[in-house]
Amino acid sequence: MGTETLAVGSGRMFRYALGSLLLLAGMTLLAAQGLSWLDLEPKLQRALQGGAICALGTALGAVPVLVIRQMPQVVSDILLGFGAGVMLAATAFSLIVPGIAAAENLGLTPWAASGLISFGILLGAFGLFLVDRRVSGTTPKMLVGTLEQSVIPPRIWLFVFAIIAHNIPEGMAVGVSAGGGMPDADSLAMGIALQDVPEGLVIALVLAGAGMSRVKAFLVGAASGLVEPVFALLCAWLVSLAELLLPLGLALAAGAMLLVVTHEVIPESRRHGHDKLASLGLLIGFCLMMVMDTALA
Repeated sequence: MGTETLAVGSGRMFRYALGSLLLLAGMTLLAAQGLSWLDLEPKLQRALQGGAICALGTALGAVPVLVIRQMPQVVSDILLGFGAGVMLAATAFSLIVPGIAAAENLGLTPWAASGLISFGILLGAFGLFLVDRRVSGTTPKMLVGTLEQSVIPPRIWLFVFAIIAHNIPEGMAVGVSAGGGMPDADSLAMGIALQDVPEGLVIALVLAGAGMSRVKAFLVGAASGLVEPVFALLCAWLVSLAELLLPLGLALAAGAMLLVVTHEVIPESRRHGHDKLASLGLLIGFCLMMVMDTALA
């Protein structure tokens, strides 16, 4: 009887997961059609579409929680390493290098352009550091397994808000690159969407492990990426107001992303003893994003 119940439950969860994937696909098509009806400038439209792709990546990452509550730690570490590699390559090839070129196009010397980008990187990292001190301080390991049933304590939501806050610089990067008319804006959005898949899964798994229903955990995980199209559109609009904001905006996004990768993603991927596999995932992610940024841009 127990095995039969488990099979029925597993079959139902599989149908939920398949239905969610089909629902996401349908919503994506509807959203794409809706965006084409909006009377936006082409650059703003491109930024909004890029942010929507990133949000879709987060939503897709949350789908497996409908079937599983936990994934093998080694798989999680490899995915984190892969995401770190994608973000590092995106920072270098989609943000810093184009930022220096954009600064030089404004008439700055190579030294002045590099100085402006360096200032922006440090400022972006410092800004995210201040945000992180407000909303972070917990890890998934600290959150799961110490909760009263059916009650999600504040520290769980703090962790979720921390992940959402880390989605902001990714939306900024998409918006600034699209608003500035960068040729690799689309590949940057695709790379960030790939990196967002593990983030959506982490949020959904943490909430499910904390006692939230799988469906609600999936919905929260999927919704956590919605800040990206919002900030993508906002930053694309700001960049269109002043040319100087393009290199500075790229540098701010680069600094914030560098802080996330070096301060959190890489250490977390190596914390459980799978450092070699995590490094392999990082290299694969870096190379994949580099190809997307250079050969496919």
